[in-house]
Amino acid sequence: MFDIDWLRVLSQFEYQPESPMIFSSGIFLFLFLVFTLIYNLLGKADTLRILFVTLFSYYFYYKSSGVFFVLLAIVTVSDYFIARAISRIERGGLAKTLVVLSLVLDLGLLAFFKYTNFIGEGICYLLHSFGVEVPSSISGSYLVGVVWQPRDIFLPVGISFFTFQSLSYTLDVYRGNIKPLNKLLDYAFYVSFFPQLVAGPIVRARDFITQIRRPLTLTDKMFGTGVFYIIAGLFKKAIISDYISVNFVERVFDQPDLYSGLENLLAVYGYTLQIYCDFSGYSDMAIGIALLLGFEFPKNFDNPYKSASITEFWRRWHISLSSWLKDYLYISMGGNRHGKFRQYFNLLMTMLLGGLWHGASLNFILWGGLHGLFLCMDKMFHAICPKLSPLSYLPNKKNPKPKKNWFVVILSGIITYHLVAACWVLFRAQSFGVASQVFYQVFNKFQPQIFLQWCESYWAVASLMLLGYTLHFLPNSVSEFAKKVVTKCPLIVKALIIVVVIFIVIQIKSSDVQPFIYFQF
Repeated sequence: MFDIDWLRVLSQFEYQPESPMIFSSGIFLFLFLVFTLIYNLLGKADTLRILFVTLFSYYFYYKSSGVFFVLLAIVTVSDYFIARAISRIERGGLAKTLVVLSLVLDLGLLAFFKYTNFIGEGICYLLHSFGVEVPSSISGSYLVGVVWQPRDIFLPVGISFFTFQSLSYTLDVYRGNIKPLNKLLDYAFYVSFFPQLVAGPIVRARDFITQIRRPLTLTDKMFGTGVFYIIAGLFKKAIISDYISVNFVERVFDQPDLYSGLENLLAVYGYTLQIYCDFSGYSDMAIGIALLLGFEFPKNFDNPYKSASITEFWRRWHISLSSWLKDYLYISMGGNRHGKFRQYFNLLMTMLLGGLWHGASLNFILWGGLHGLFLCMDKMFHAICPKLSPLSYLPNKKNPKPKKNWFVVILSGIITYHLVAACWVLFRAQSFGVASQVFYQVFNKFQPQIFLQWCESYWAVASLMLLGYTLHFLPNSVSEFAKKVVTKCPLIVKALIIVVVIFIVIQIKSSDVQPFIYFQF
C-alpha cells in the first residue's frame, strides 16, 4: 500500500555535505521531537541523561561536519586534562606552560583548518614582493615559484566557537575563576551541548557547569519563554533573512555593476537586516531549545541597530563574542590600564583579531580594523566633548538610567547605523573589488527615481525589510509584552502558533534550506 524507499529514508540520517542539519530543517525538528521524549524519560537519571545529550550532540555535529566530530573530541579531552593538571599546581612556570599548551592545541587546530591557505598566500605575496624565488625542488605541490596553490581544506562547522569556548575554560581555571570539573563526561556535555555548538552563543563555563547536575526542572515560564524564542528565531531566520537574501541581496552582491546605486544601497540595508535576523535568529532558537531542556543561556543580541555609538553596538551585537574578546584578549593586553595610547592600540588589535576570527580574508581584517578605529574615535570624542558624546548616555553602575539628549542620541544612532552598514559591505562581499564596486555604484550611479519601480518589482522584499526593521526598532516593552502573552497561552495555543509559523515558512521559503551565515565561522 505504501511504497517507501527505506534506503532514501535512512540516508537522511547520514552526513550530507550539501545540506548540514540546522534548526529550521525538517530532519532536525523530527529528531528533536524524538530526542525530547527520551530526554524527559531520563529526567532523574542524571548520568544517563547527560550521556544521552552528549551522544546526541556529537551526532548533531556529525550531521553538520561529518567525521570532523573527532576534532571536537580532541579539544574536549585535551583541555579537560590540561585544566585538571593546572588546578593541581600553583600558578607559576609550569601552569603557564600548560596554558600555552592549551592555546597551541586549540588555536593550532583553528589556524590549520581556517588559515592555512590565507597564511600561505600571504607568505608567497611577501616573497614575490622581495623578489624571492622558491626552487621547485622544495616548493612541493603547494608552492609553484612564489604562487600558492590552495589546499583543499574542509572548514569544520563551528570550529571557531567550540575552540574559544573550551579555551576560556582552561584560562578561567588558570585564573582561579572556576574549579575544574571532576568528570570528563560533564565537560564533554558542556563543550558539545548541541543548541550552541556550531554558531554560539559562546557560553562561559562559570555560567553553565553549575546547571549540569542540578535537578531537571522545566517551569511553565521556562517552557513558554523557550517556545517564544524558538518562534521568534524561526521567523527571523526562515522568513525574513532567507527570503530577502535569496530574492534580492545575493543577486546584487553577485554582480553589483548590473544594478543602480539605489539598488546597491537597498541591498546593503537588506544585508544589514539579513545578517542580524540570521544570526540573532539562530541565537534565539539556541536559547529557546536550551530552555526547553532546562538550561539558561545569556542573551546574545540586544537590538544592536538601536545603538548610538560603535561602543554601544558592540555591547549589543554578538554579546558572547564581544565579552570573550574583552575578557581574554583586550584586558590580557592591558586594557585601559596603561594610558590612552596603549588603550587605543589594544582596542585596535582586539578588533583586528576579532575580524580575523570571522574569516581568513583581508576583507574581514579591514572590517575588524574599521570597527577598532571607530571604537578609538568614540573614546577620543568622549574625552574632548563629553556632553555631546553618546557614551555619556550609556548606563553604568553609578548612573544606571542616565538622562539622554534625544537629538544627540538619534543623530548619533543614524550615523552609527550607517557606519555599521558600510562595514557590512566588506563582510558580505566576496572580494575587496566587489565591495569597491558596491560603493562606486552608490556614489556614482544612484538613480533615486527608480525607487517606486523597485518597490513594485520587489514588493515582497520591501515589505519584509520594512517589517523587520519595524520590529527591530519597536520599544523593548513591546517584545516583553509579546513574550508574556506567548508564555501565558495554553499549550494548545502555543502549538497552534508554532504550526502557523512553520506553515508560513513552508509557503515562502526557497527550495533549498539556507545555512546560517555564521556556520562558516
